Formats: sequence, structure tokens, C-alpha cells
Amino acid sequence: MDIEIFPYRVLGSDTTEKLLNDLESLEDVKRTVIQGPRFPKGEATLPPQYQERRVINVCGEDVVLQVKTARIFLEITMESTIKEVEQICEKHIPYGFDINQDRSNYIRKQKTVTDRIKYGNKEIPDELVGMTDQYSTFDDHVKIIKKDD
Repeated sequence: MDIEIFPYRVLGSDTTEKLLNDLESLEDVKRTVIQGPRFPKGEATLPPQYQERRVINVCGEDVVLQVKTARIFLEITMESTIKEVEQICEKHIPYGFDINQDRSNYIRKQKTVTDRIKYGNKEIPDELVGMTDQYSTFDDHVKIIKKDD
């Protein structure tokens, strides 16, 4: 099952980092995808206190934050996890949010034409399906954080 967390405001880098760390600490979370507008190219010229594009640490791994977090998609297996997700969101998103589970799939699970164009006919791991952007290099936009099994 996939759920969507839709904050009423775009999240800052610090909030995104704290929220992702707490969400990734849940055992039932299989994949997490953040979506939002890209940071402006001229952001590097801003004073440091106004720069949002930075390296965040999620579960001990450094991740370069490329977008302003407007939506978060989670792949989970148990419906009871939604209550835990809601508690985490209430802690980190005080101005409000919606948790949507209207669609069965927010994150693609099947290999598509776009995946074939990007990777060819070779077999790709399940966690990479749905993570392609035909206009970018893979390393620039996807960071896989492995959980201890």
C-alpha cells in the first residue's frame, strides 16, 4: 500500500531531514519518495542562512536535497502504520498536512517503457522501479538507503 503525505506548506531542509529520519525509522516503511519543485539554480549565490539546498543526513547516510519537499510518498505493508506516520507528521508539521491513501499506487511497481529507455533490457532491483527520470542521470536524483535486515 502507498500513502501520500501532503503538507499544507513546502517543507524546509531541516524539517525534511527530521521528518525523513523518523519516517525511515519505522520498520514497515519500504520506500520513501519526496517530490517538489527543484531548488533554483541561483541559490548558490544567496547568503548561507537562506540556502535550502544542502546535504541532509537520513539514517546515517548523506543525501543531497535537490527539491523543496512538497509531497512525501511512502510504501508500507500494514494499514496500522498510518497511525504511526500521522503521529510523526504531527510532531514535525505543526501547520497541518493530509495523509492520502485514495490511490492504490503512488509509486510505480512495474517496469515501464521509461525504465527500459533508461536502463535497457537488463534486470533492475525492485527498489529502483519507478525511480527514473529520462532527462537526468540516476545518481543525481536517487539515493538508496539500505535498512538493516
